[in-house]
Amino acid sequence: MRLLFLAVLRRHTGNAVTAERIRDHLEAAGHVCLLKDACDLESSSEIARFIEAENLEAALALHLYRGGRLLRGHGIPFGIIFGGTDLNEDVNHREKNEVMGKVLEEARFAVAFTESMKEAAQTQWVDPVFTREVKARVKRTAGVRLLGEMPQEDLHAALKNCFAVVNSSVSEGMSAAILEAMDLEVPVLARNIPGNAAVVKHEVTGLLFSDPQEFAQLAKRLVRDPALEKEIVANGREYVRRYHSWQAERDTYQHLVRTLERGVGE
Repeated sequence: MRLLFLAVLRRHTGNAVTAERIRDHLEAAGHVCLLKDACDLESSSEIARFIEAENLEAALALHLYRGGRLLRGHGIPFGIIFGGTDLNEDVNHREKNEVMGKVLEEARFAVAFTESMKEAAQTQWVDPVFTREVKARVKRTAGVRLLGEMPQEDLHAALKNCFAVVNSSVSEGMSAAILEAMDLEVPVLARNIPGNAAVVKHEVTGLLFSDPQEFAQLAKRLVRDPALEKEIVANGREYVRRYHSWQAERDTYQHLVRTLERGVGE
């Protein structure tokens, strides 16, 4: 396999020594490994031209931000190796942190040299293996689509065309998605956790499930029972109007802030 290996290759540095050692491992296995300094290939277009010119099939990057960000979107599989700068410095910069998270979503694998580096990475970013598994299963499942973020108006339009909204979170405070669905008169099926159960009363304002089997049973029941659907939709809408109205929330916060104003100067 012909591989591109990106790293920061300042002479006589730990990064350069590590990159050369890893390259030797890969070439010993029969691969062709082109080790390039990430500082010499600063743009995506340069990387694309190099990949095409060298007929490269896959890539590797030492440093999630410095090297990994340059490998996104080129249509070849790649893996990354965490560097100390990733987890000690770049992670504290919001823009870099977001970029690194996106690199991890696209990477086939990630290598951490120590257990503490692995734990630090898992604390910062959702497990990329789980993310890829979800995306792969969605592709294999008929009738299921994975959508990205969208403007609220578009989201509400999509919700109105849905048969039901499912909340499968394992932890919630107060789910805005559930309240929005109720307000839009869309039935709700939610995991039975304290945050959801505080909003959804089973068989009154929605349906609560505890495991996948119960979810499937309740979903089929909702499909077969139009009267139940009509009842929980009406109750859910009334619940939102009574306890979560926009005007009531606005009045409450304005009142609370006025209590702060009264305390100024005391």
